[in-house]
Amino acid sequence: MPRLADIVRRHGTSYLARFGDAVLPSHVRALRSIQLCRTPALGGHCARCTQCGQEHVLYHSCRHRACPQCGRDATERWLNRQRDLLLPVPYFHVVFTLPCELRGMARSHQRLLLAVLCRAAFESLAALCRDPKWLGGSIGALAVLHTWTRTLGWHPHVHLLVPGGALAPDGRTWLQPPAYRKQYLVPERALAERFRGRFLALARRALPKVTLPNIPWGKRWVVHSKAAMQQPERVLEYLGRYVHRTALTDKAIVACTDRDVTFAYRDSQTHQRKLMTLGAHEFLRRFLQHVPLKGLHRVRAFGLLHPSQRSTLRRLQLLLAPRQRTEQSTHRQPRTRQCPHCHGTAIVLLYRLTAEQCSNLVERGTAAEPAARGPPTMPARCT
Repeated sequence: MPRLADIVRRHGTSYLARFGDAVLPSHVRALRSIQLCRTPALGGHCARCTQCGQEHVLYHSCRHRACPQCGRDATERWLNRQRDLLLPVPYFHVVFTLPCELRGMARSHQRLLLAVLCRAAFESLAALCRDPKWLGGSIGALAVLHTWTRTLGWHPHVHLLVPGGALAPDGRTWLQPPAYRKQYLVPERALAERFRGRFLALARRALPKVTLPNIPWGKRWVVHSKAAMQQPERVLEYLGRYVHRTALTDKAIVACTDRDVTFAYRDSQTHQRKLMTLGAHEFLRRFLQHVPLKGLHRVRAFGLLHPSQRSTLRRLQLLLAPRQRTEQSTHRQPRTRQCPHCHGTAIVLLYRLTAEQCSNLVERGTAAEPAARGPPTMPARCT
């Protein structure tokens, strides 16, 4: 099965030659990083298996957040940190989506409008939750920005993982939604109307010289809110898939030819697995439009989950501890490197290899690229 790196090595040069200066610098860096990932050009480490005694060369990873081969260890560390911050209460999953009239502008002004999208989503929800009619207190939320559809189309939306409750103004009382509102935190229609007004206000403030597209007044902005029927850890795992990666995994790629790329996706309407074939350059264009600009954050914490409120969050965890579930979430153990020869896990890193040394080993035929693995984690000092 071809990988994304194989497609980039096969068609990346011609893509850059065709579009030239129109390609964003962040997209150029992504293509070059993916092309060199786990190749001798990035250097590596020599490792020995203590079970079979075989020595191997482990090439380094690019660690680019658009590379589907990288990010697994970083994702596990992120998930473990977020699990430690969970409150022992029910959670809600809320999704805010921009209407089609604004998606083109959001793509042209990503740095400003994608940040506005996350901020408007939380402020709209927080404003309703401060109303005593619904909760009457302060909430927190973890926001994760997505920009893609399952066919790699441009579709900016933000997922919010929200604890089911609010901190009262006295700073000591935890307010929970009534029993009849177990399936939603606040009404979707009221939340959508407030989100529309807040986003447009923030967008006009961020882009005072840009005229916003005309949106029919009666058009409803899509906001979807539901209780996290699964444990919040499961929702975290879903969101964590794309914190250090982008919209496509290597497993989805089916075939690559001199002209086309075929990948699999699951239809959102029928939930059936389908195949889509695109021209190689069109495939790269769709993929690259989801590579975030340098410095653009996909994950943001608001309200009670903001780092500045960490002491308040810890106090809430102690306050709500008697309600905590009996089953405790377990941290995943870091993955271990596996010997390509005997498949043992007792791998010892011996010394670092430069790119020139790796290339010399390849020329002599004494080194081959191992199975896809992340970059080896070395101590602070190594020889």
